[in-house]
Amino acid sequence: MGAARTLTRRRGAVPWVVLGLWLAALVLVGPLAGKFSDVQQNRAVDYLPDSADSTQVARIQDELPGGESTDLVLVYHRDGGLTSADRQTAADQVTEVGGAYDLSGTPRGIPSEDGSTLMYPVSSTQPGQDEEARNAFVDGVRDLAEGTGGLSVEVGGPGALNTDMSKVFETIDGTLLLATLGVVTVLLILIYRSPFLWLVPLAVAGVAAAMAMAAGYGLHELFDVTITGQSGGVMTILVLGAGTDYALLLISRYREELRRHERPYDAMRTALRGCGPAILASSGTVAAGLLCLLAADLNSSSGMGPVGMIGVLAALVAMTTLLPAVLVLLGRRIFWPMIPAFGSTPKNRRSLFGAMGTSATRRPAAVLAGGAVLLGTLALGVLNLPGSLKQEDSFTEKPESIAAMQTLAREYPERSSQPVTVIAPADKAGAVLDKARTTDGVAEAEAGRSGDGWTEISVFTTAAPESPGETKTIEALRHGLDDSYGAYVGGPSAQQIDLADSESRDRMVIVPLVLAAVFVILVFLLRSLVAPLMLLVAVVAVWGAALGIGGLVFGPVLDFGGTDPGLGLLSFVFLVALGVDYGIFLMHRMREESLNGADPQTAALTALRTTGGVIASAGVVLAATFAVLTTLPLVGLVELGFVIAVGVLLDTFLVRTYLVTTASVLLGRKVWWPGRLSRMPEPSPERPERQPEPV
Repeated sequence: MGAARTLTRRRGAVPWVVLGLWLAALVLVGPLAGKFSDVQQNRAVDYLPDSADSTQVARIQDELPGGESTDLVLVYHRDGGLTSADRQTAADQVTEVGGAYDLSGTPRGIPSEDGSTLMYPVSSTQPGQDEEARNAFVDGVRDLAEGTGGLSVEVGGPGALNTDMSKVFETIDGTLLLATLGVVTVLLILIYRSPFLWLVPLAVAGVAAAMAMAAGYGLHELFDVTITGQSGGVMTILVLGAGTDYALLLISRYREELRRHERPYDAMRTALRGCGPAILASSGTVAAGLLCLLAADLNSSSGMGPVGMIGVLAALVAMTTLLPAVLVLLGRRIFWPMIPAFGSTPKNRRSLFGAMGTSATRRPAAVLAGGAVLLGTLALGVLNLPGSLKQEDSFTEKPESIAAMQTLAREYPERSSQPVTVIAPADKAGAVLDKARTTDGVAEAEAGRSGDGWTEISVFTTAAPESPGETKTIEALRHGLDDSYGAYVGGPSAQQIDLADSESRDRMVIVPLVLAAVFVILVFLLRSLVAPLMLLVAVVAVWGAALGIGGLVFGPVLDFGGTDPGLGLLSFVFLVALGVDYGIFLMHRMREESLNGADPQTAALTALRTTGGVIASAGVVLAATFAVLTTLPLVGLVELGFVIAVGVLLDTFLVRTYLVTTASVLLGRKVWWPGRLSRMPEPSPERPERQPEPV
């Protein structure tokens, strides 16, 4: 008796120790979480690969006299034509800007052919690389350049676009966190129907998010990992979405075990043993898929890999240590008013997923074929995806910089207002300038700053920014200025070309890596080759169908002008890694039932009845958290959130419920080939089926 009491006391102390360790960790690293947003880099060049021409141009520009320049264009416009008073107002305001800031040269007004518009290119190296200083400069110029009496004034150019973009990213972290917490709160209340239980996983998810931000900051400081507003937002969603999924699975199993164990500690230990491997494998597939992004050439994608992995691991550790400790300390009463009493049996309610599974297994071949045809048909919508997203189409709500860009494109059709920047060795600057001026599609070229052995040359094309004509001219410049010149061609439009090229290369490299990594993890978990292949085929089909639905919505319904170049790769990584999660939950339980002697159909239906509700709840939560991205004012994030949310719902309610279940029934024991389960004899039909607790 004494030994038993001692053991009981020791077990009772474990949750308190775990809780104490988490509180200590939070106190130590919590302050670092607040610095996470400070290290985010959101310039276009921060997304580019190191090897790109445009990256080299940006780096050399930083070393030129005055450092990085902030380039603006002041656009004065009046319908029907500018008056002499308008031109004087423009000249006075530009002079005032020059008096307030140290400009690189005297701005020169360039009128449009019809006389309705006057643009003043303005450049300054005064703000340097400091983002706050650049934004303050742009805002200051906008305050000084104001239109009156029908004269419109717009401040555009690359510097203004960067400022508008950075202001969006400044609000993402807080907006995204609050919106995601709100969505998860509502869903957890609906799922648990308890006034208290929902608070526990939500609070633990919040702790995990803080720890992930602190770890992300450390990752940047120690290893110089690129962190962008996009990767920071995705990390927040992964922590809350994936963490809540793990909590749903664990709490469901814990509630089931509380009916079989008198002490909550023993029930939790059994629950962790039962679903722990599935949670571990689930997080492992997501982490492995994200780590494959390290092979990306694009800095933003390669940085998202470890940042996203940190979020998933933080969710895993919190939900398998802190959450169990808190639940054990709170005891059964946390489930009030539906407290699972020891020795009780759940109400024998009809399971929705059991009924769906039973209906599917009556004609499994027809259901499987119909589902495959449906996914294939939806995937055809990929052919309707709009082309690459241009900078002017990247906002859902048009900021001033985009309005200025559109005005310039309309009023100056013969000349681009956005220069292509060529960096040439100083001793070859003259030859490079001559070569640039004679290149087809070039309207004007002029030399700028020189220093440290390099000369900056601004090239203006005859085509509008990011148009096919300008792209052709940039390619001609790069081809004409071969290695013998030693020059680099960059600037905003060249950066977009390099982004698209890098994304194309990354897809070819990373897609096979992700599939291989996930397949290996599934083989080790399921002890099979057939089941992992089946799950991978399913999630790839879901990815294609989700992108196809995007093609039917983005252009025709939402009127988006293009798709982000990274949409295909990022949505693939997330949908494959996250989609396999639900396959793991289902197949792991199916394998457990098969090991207990159930025949293939009984094992499939029992697994579906047992995990169907949890998978559905988890899928809805994860889809809702990614859907929060669609509320942000950036088209690229809206598209990513939409495709992932749609894909998760397809995976949850179509693929897991019908296709994986029917495929498992049709394959029978072969689904576990070549593992020992594939060689087990069929059980006796008289074997009574264990009734799982409905979820």
